[in-house]
Amino acid sequence: MSALVGLFDSGLGGLTVLRRLQERYPHSSCLYLGDTARVPYGQRSVADIRAIAAEVVAWLRHQQVGVLVMACNTSNALALDVAVAEAGVPVVGLIDSVAADLGSDRVGVLATSATAASGAYRRAIHACHPHAQVLEIGCPAFVPLIEAGDLQSVQLEEAARGYLAPLVAAGVDTVVLGCTHYPMLRPLLTELLPPHVRLVDPAESAVKRLGPLLASMGGMPEGELSEVAVVPPADRTRVCVSGCAEAFADGASRWLGYRPAVERVDLRSVG
Repeated sequence: MSALVGLFDSGLGGLTVLRRLQERYPHSSCLYLGDTARVPYGQRSVADIRAIAAEVVAWLRHQQVGVLVMACNTSNALALDVAVAEAGVPVVGLIDSVAADLGSDRVGVLATSATAASGAYRRAIHACHPHAQVLEIGCPAFVPLIEAGDLQSVQLEEAARGYLAPLVAAGVDTVVLGCTHYPMLRPLLTELLPPHVRLVDPAESAVKRLGPLLASMGGMPEGELSEVAVVPPADRTRVCVSGCAEAFADGASRWLGYRPAVERVDLRSVG
């Protein structure tokens, strides 16, 4: 089985998952797909998101990935079954992964409108922690503002204050960053939240779950020593987009710490 890890998101956000994967498994080979022609997913209909997921996963399957990471909470919430049916390989989701790791009974979730409306986080958390109080907040302004690149904007701070207000009022002690774009807001959210509130990135839990799968495919788990030199992330990662490659490469630099080579692909062609 191929040890190539496939990841997908609507845009830049899934790069937060890719970066954690690269840091934890420095020998891994990855294929990242940003469906930038259709970003953001979070304000699309359920039918749209499920159809998009089927197309994206079919394309990744034909690139012969050995495991698929849904680096998009919206697709995870609304189309996990589609991905599992289409992938033909193990699928790792963000929502179930982090739900199993939470140790709190007062949880807030910041997510896209589609993810929040689906109740996916609440169901997953209750499956592991039946008595937990879970409050999901849709944050439609976040992804467009984050993709625009100005994380210090007044509009972003005002939006964050509004989205956090009901969580603070409810007395949550844990806030899940329920969209892969949102880790970029960690400094701002930390500043606005009470000091005792913990911010949780689901990517950490999902990437941890990859270890046994990579080992079974002949990949090298974390911490395993090797005489083979670690290949730089840029040389073992293929980055593809459905929109403008140059714009994505420019934006990706601050997410990955290097400027990746990016190629534009046609998702309708799965050969």
